[in-house]
Amino acid sequence: NLLFLSFCFLLACIYIVWYLLNLCCCFSCCTQKPSEEEDFKLSLITWNVDGLDLEKRPERSRGLVKYLNLHNPDVVFLQELVPPYVQFLKEQLVNYLMIEGGRNGCFTGMLLKKSRVKLVESEMVAYPTTKMRRNLLVVIVNGQKLCLMTSHFESCKENTAERMKQLHVVKRRLKHAPDDVTVVFGGDTNLRDAEVTKVGLPATVCDVWERLGKQEHCRYTWDTSANNNKTFPFVARCRFDRIYFRPAIRRGIPRLAPDHMALVGLEKLDCGRYSSDHWESTAPSQLNRTTQNNQKHDS
Repeated sequence: NLLFLSFCFLLACIYIVWYLLNLCCCFSCCTQKPSEEEDFKLSLITWNVDGLDLEKRPERSRGLVKYLNLHNPDVVFLQELVPPYVQFLKEQLVNYLMIEGGRNGCFTGMLLKKSRVKLVESEMVAYPTTKMRRNLLVVIVNGQKLCLMTSHFESCKENTAERMKQLHVVKRRLKHAPDDVTVVFGGDTNLRDAEVTKVGLPATVCDVWERLGKQEHCRYTWDTSANNNKTFPFVARCRFDRIYFRPAIRRGIPRLAPDHMALVGLEKLDCGRYSSDHWESTAPSQLNRTTQNNQKHDS
């Protein structure tokens, strides 16, 4: 009997310890504040919405809103906006602040999720020799010391010289931003690889697609073999839409790092068309807590 009672007592002790451990874990989960790393995650989408194409534009714009609501990004870079498209996005996406890079014709814009990033200032930087009224939209947000930039570089193969001039403007902005600021540029660059090679990028700047391993499934953002919104007498597969990233380079400053990349908008809408003739690039980033190895490079 004594042995039996001792065994029962031992089981009771084990049960009580197990119960208390589970209670502590549950209590910890219920009361734990959101981690700082979660606060520093950033999700970004860049998309040429092809607002100049009037065919099924209302249906396509609703499709874009559906995608944005589904993916819920913190920041959206937009190209080929037109005033009716902007007005629709403002009405539908009330949890975002719309910043416009122009007023007339075709222009860029940026959506900032109000609960995640706060606008400090914005600036439109002119490209002096553009023939297509292109510019660079620069937005500074607080909280994470972020400089966000988007642009739609000069279109068409023959305008290579102007595109490279525009890339030089972006390159200078990336290079000379304060060293405690993270800089992200994204947009429809219309760039060919040879043009980027000629201009070169600073050592502190990476092409996000290349940094993440040059994955084939998200290489081509303008692909006429898969997207039939436009009809051409040729097949073209190009990586026009690019994201360039320069982390904060001052020692001791927490650094954002690209996490993964994907293409969105690959499904046809009920109207029989895609939301745009471009696929959407999405590139979430997250905070890298290793700060001791940050170094400043010159290039």
